[in-house]
Amino acid sequence: MVQYFKVQEQRFVPAMSPNEAFWIHLDNPNDEEIKQLIERFNLEEDYITDLQDADENSRMEYDGGAVLIILRVPLYYRHRSATIPFATAPLGIIAVQDKLITVSFFATEVLTQYLEGKHKPFNITQQSFLLQIALRTAIYFLKFLKEIIRRSNNIETELYQSMRNKEITRLLRLEKSLVYFSTSLQSNEIILERMQRSRWLNQDPDAEDMIEDVIIENRQAIEMTNVHSSILSSMMDAFASIISNNLNIRMKFLTSVSIVLMLPTLVASIWGMNVALPLQESKYAFLILMGISAVASTLVVLYFIHKNMF
Repeated sequence: MVQYFKVQEQRFVPAMSPNEAFWIHLDNPNDEEIKQLIERFNLEEDYITDLQDADENSRMEYDGGAVLIILRVPLYYRHRSATIPFATAPLGIIAVQDKLITVSFFATEVLTQYLEGKHKPFNITQQSFLLQIALRTAIYFLKFLKEIIRRSNNIETELYQSMRNKEITRLLRLEKSLVYFSTSLQSNEIILERMQRSRWLNQDPDAEDMIEDVIIENRQAIEMTNVHSSILSSMMDAFASIISNNLNIRMKFLTSVSIVLMLPTLVASIWGMNVALPLQESKYAFLILMGISAVASTLVVLYFIHKNMF
């Protein structure tokens, strides 16, 4: 799908044709839409097709009159069937002629407020809009990191009483998401620093201050990701031991119960043999044997309580 937007009172509003559009957004475009865009702006085909690869790295390229910037943006998979809840994907940004083109083959929330026209007014140029996207990318990384922290805290509460691997698996998925975040943020930082030195970006006098803010936000997200990745890794090791310890405690309890129940069984087995036994002529034999079983079991229970086995 291709969407066209023009600038009106420092906001994006839908445009009727590509000629009057300042911003052209391609959301999971088909082959025909890609072909038309390439022919219209004389772009390299791999500017678009490379973005179909979810593992495409961040980069910045110049080709004639076009500038390509690929940023890694965060994704949030809200449905339960997702392998991992958070991941990253490439977002292509192409500055060509007097227009800015964005291309995404993956569902990301970074551009949502601009697509819906709900963003704050700002002086819209190619450079300023690019930096706004980069800033929103860093902000969403931080937002999703907070969600990862919230989920890990909830799992931590469940793990204290758990003997299953389910919670550990959930932590592993969050840790995998943090690895994706860390790699993508570091890749973005390299591109942001390269952009900061580029003559193209410095054509906008306001870009210098703004890119400093973007780099600071991105570094904050990197530090936050690294810290919580370390915490999560330590939590997984610790809670693997907790699960094993919880299982050992349950097994110790069940073993103790088995020993207590074994004593009445032993007494009943002995006096159930088809041979001459003491008390076999007594009318109180059953009560005496039950008393012996109860006393023996009680003494064992008291011993186990003394040894903290119950």
